Amino acid sequence: MDHFTLRSGELYAEDVPLARIAAEVGTPVYVYSRATLERHARVFRDGLAAAGQVRLAYAIKANPNLAVLRVLANQGYGADVVSAGEMARALAAGMPAAGIVFSGVGKSRAELAKGLEARIGQFNIELEEEGRVLAALAVARGMRADAVLRVNPDVDAGTHAKISTGRKENKFGVPISEAPAMFDRLADLDGLALRGVAIHIGSQLQALAPLETAYRRIGRLVAELRAAGHSIDRVDLGGGLGVPYRPGEEYPAPAALGAMVAEVTRDWGVELMFEPGRVIAGNAGVLLTQVIWVKPGVVHPYVIVDAAMNDLARPALYDAYHHFEAVRPCGRRMTANIAGPVCESGDTFAMGREIDVVASGDLAIFRTAGAYGATMASSYNSRPLVPEVMVDGDRYAVVADRIAAETIMDAERVPEWLG
Repeated sequence: MDHFTLRSGELYAEDVPLARIAAEVGTPVYVYSRATLERHARVFRDGLAAAGQVRLAYAIKANPNLAVLRVLANQGYGADVVSAGEMARALAAGMPAAGIVFSGVGKSRAELAKGLEARIGQFNIELEEEGRVLAALAVARGMRADAVLRVNPDVDAGTHAKISTGRKENKFGVPISEAPAMFDRLADLDGLALRGVAIHIGSQLQALAPLETAYRRIGRLVAELRAAGHSIDRVDLGGGLGVPYRPGEEYPAPAALGAMVAEVTRDWGVELMFEPGRVIAGNAGVLLTQVIWVKPGVVHPYVIVDAAMNDLARPALYDAYHHFEAVRPCGRRMTANIAGPVCESGDTFAMGREIDVVASGDLAIFRTAGAYGATMASSYNSRPLVPEVMVDGDRYAVVADRIAAETIMDAERVPEWLG
């Protein structure tokens, strides 16, 4: 459920007409619903209640806007970060350092040091050398770093190849067959408090079966590590629960995930960590756009909108679907292609899709754009960086400015020797 609804023939975000935001802020613009973010945060937390001792760390990569992070911090969420920049955002938004998990396969030495100095709650170690470097950095500071070893369970998540992270050929984690011996070696290091293990097999999962397979493999690993004398009190089960992008799609609810986790982990006796991202933010945002032209085509007309692949990259990257709706639908339908103004054939949101009839000047939205939308935007073709708005009841605020091409250009320099 979200709070983008049709009222008297016009789309609203909570109690604010989207047409008002378009008139006052301009398009394209991302619009987020505070009420939807809060609802999704509560539903996920309540769904995992059956799993026992649980910590939740929102995956900042899904949507790192400071206002979004503040909403989730107020809901008691920590942060899953993959860079020092994301860590700085989490702290700036009021998320406690102890609730920050530092994931990612390419954490630099400088980033590891920043994590230690911020006293974050957990490092997810991706390779043995990283663990040794982290231990040495901690010793030099008179500290011990709380950490877990990320394991690759070789489970196909059944999702898009570019967002699959748990197969043996993926770059993430250490092979599960090598984990026991590596854990032995790392657990002996001064400066490292190795608390347990972590996994994450992919994003936008459509079923719980791959997760259950991965969790059971990790459960057997936990038992093996304990039999070897290790104290395991923490297991990070990652995120990845999918959300519906197409009307009528159904995905596992957090309550179903919680029931499965409770059954699989009932004898583990550990604190569980989850890193939800898309499932919290995805349907909490839309990309509001305006139709520039309806261009006749050989097969179908092209609806040319002012949003482009630089604003919403997922369709160009993954052939991803985002539902397209008129802000003031007239009740008639048409079959059309939807494209943006960027000079790339890949700047296409849909081909041969049945949509609301629209004309030049009409407003429309791309739904389910709250995750992996603005965060992946660029200024390609020297277009402005897209702004972001958050709605709260009958009010809204711009929570990220539109950054003009001229402002971006101000950061560039022409050296004197070019004349």
